[in-house]
Amino acid sequence: MKITLLTGKTYNIEQQIDFPIKIVKSPRAKKLTLRIDTREHLPVLSIPRYCPQKKAVEFVLAHKQWINDSLNRLPCSKPFENGDTISLFGKEVTIVHAPKRRLGAKLETDQLLVSGEIEFLHRRVKDFIKKKAQNEFYKRSNKYAKKLGETINGVTIKDTKSRWGSCSTLQNINYSWRIALAPDFVINYLMAHEVAHLRHPNHSRCFWDCVASLYPEYEQGEQWLKEHGKDLYRYE
Repeated sequence: MKITLLTGKTYNIEQQIDFPIKIVKSPRAKKLTLRIDTREHLPVLSIPRYCPQKKAVEFVLAHKQWINDSLNRLPCSKPFENGDTISLFGKEVTIVHAPKRRLGAKLETDQLLVSGEIEFLHRRVKDFIKKKAQNEFYKRSNKYAKKLGETINGVTIKDTKSRWGSCSTLQNINYSWRIALAPDFVINYLMAHEVAHLRHPNHSRCFWDCVASLYPEYEQGEQWLKEHGKDLYRYE
């Protein structure tokens, strides 16, 4: 097995395991931690700046079973296809290829009609979701921000690898487009979560009290993401 640092330096591990791993050397890390990059299907090991190589290798090998189990639970990625039924902003929608229509993709009742050649269907569906999410997520986030008496500078939709959302000190909020595929209560929870960071840039008790004041059912949304969030990555 090879371990590759972000600096490009590569280490070889004599004891073979059947997956690659990415190592991030972080000056802020106080201990070794493992997570799974659900987009790239890779385990990521964060290590403190002065962590010996041997200790990092032993930590990975000790958690080999956890890594294997976590990778095996990840869904296989697939494109959007004609006939797929997806959840879109909390509503069941069926993707229908309509080659003779114009304007790319259009939502009509419970159907998402997609024009053009079939090979462009996935891209057009994804573009439609991202554009729709830009407006919908801003509207929901702004509603919560007004409730707090805070102001949002902007909302950006991204294809993030490990975060569903983030809030900067400049009061800009980023969201993963895939959250549009989650149930409505999950979307509301995430909007409330990120907006609460406008006032509390941490995860303190005060922060969670703020989330609860914006969306009292937040725990249900948080739990859903922990249990089912990985399934949102099945679409490329």
